[in-house]
Amino acid sequence: MATVVIGAQWGDEGKGKLVDILCNTVDVCARCQGGNNAGHTIVANGMEYDFHILPSGLVNPKCLNVIGSGVVVHVPSFFKELEDLGKKGLNTDERIFISDRAHIVFDLHQMVDGLEEVQLGALNIGTTRKGIGPCYSTKASRSGVRMAEVFDQELFEKKLRKLAQSYKRQFGNLLEYDVEREIEQFGIYREKLAPYVIDIIPLMTSIHATNKKILVEGANAIMLDLDYGTYPFVTSSNTGIGGVFTGLGLSPFKIETIVGVVKAYTTRVGSGPMPSEQSNAVGEKLQQAGREVGVTTGRKRRCGWLDLVVVKYSAAVNHYTSLNLTKLDILDNFPELQVATEYIVDGKPLESFPADLSVLKQIKVKYEMLPGWDTPTTGVKSYDDLPENARAYVEYIEKFVGVKIKYIGIGPGRQNMITRQ
Repeated sequence: MATVVIGAQWGDEGKGKLVDILCNTVDVCARCQGGNNAGHTIVANGMEYDFHILPSGLVNPKCLNVIGSGVVVHVPSFFKELEDLGKKGLNTDERIFISDRAHIVFDLHQMVDGLEEVQLGALNIGTTRKGIGPCYSTKASRSGVRMAEVFDQELFEKKLRKLAQSYKRQFGNLLEYDVEREIEQFGIYREKLAPYVIDIIPLMTSIHATNKKILVEGANAIMLDLDYGTYPFVTSSNTGIGGVFTGLGLSPFKIETIVGVVKAYTTRVGSGPMPSEQSNAVGEKLQQAGREVGVTTGRKRRCGWLDLVVVKYSAAVNHYTSLNLTKLDILDNFPELQVATEYIVDGKPLESFPADLSVLKQIKVKYEMLPGWDTPTTGVKSYDDLPENARAYVEYIEKFVGVKIKYIGIGPGRQNMITRQ
């Protein structure tokens, strides 16, 4: 049976820690979409591990890890991440596999990503410039290169040269790219990749047949979903429950649990709408207390109060069976808290999170005031031992969203997680 962990806001909710805890109970951990634009930091055994393209299940020495067909892979970053984990004592041999249907992110894609952002000017998306968008674009236009094609040298070189020519026609001399150099690099990678690249369909079929426990690690979050997020200020893949099926070949009948991960406040990296953002002392306090800096980009995250309109909308799309509320401890020193409960346009409440960004520009956010608890929560072992007002905050969220909060994060370590039965 499968457990799926999905971000319920704009990413950076702290999905990695829950995955780290749960992966000790599963046989397989898998990524289904995104690329190395994702980023998790896991603290385990006194050591910090940063994950971008690799599944976090690698911290469990007994866990098999799969990068699915819906993921896009920057090969140099894949090997660099493996090397970094090896230096920290993690043995990944024969525990990580890449679908031969996954598309390759070339250095070419990364260069194009930067050029496209420059072209957009003030309307830029705020991408990580990791080449993810251009790679998914070439995938959709059927001009991309899949992992399986690396091993057909003639075909691989033909397709990459053709792709480079196409971009060169578009950007001219602005694109300073040496296609022969990247082809030469893949001459080295070709042999190194061979043990990792497999057809994952027989593997998934075997996993289903033997009833192995699977953990699916979502990247990014639903508000960055290509279809359900704040388009066009989104990533280029399906980050919700739909992407799990298309990106991994997982049977929908094997899904047992869908956990939505919700930060106790709201953050966002890059451009785009964020209705509950606090561009003031509150936002600055949340940023500093929460150390809100992107693992992948190093950029400061925009911060604001918890937006329950967003969380309820994400629950309607992803059908969570439970929630993981993270970083509750960051609110310990706030005398009072606010949560966004409604969007008002022309005096009327909106039924849900709107697709039209011009509508979002008009909204007035209605907030509910809740009392703080002014007591440290880090180190608390059980739900009943949390301060009364902290429990009230948790229960207010549960009632509003209509989904039980099973996990509560109160610190960075894997031991700093309360599990409610």
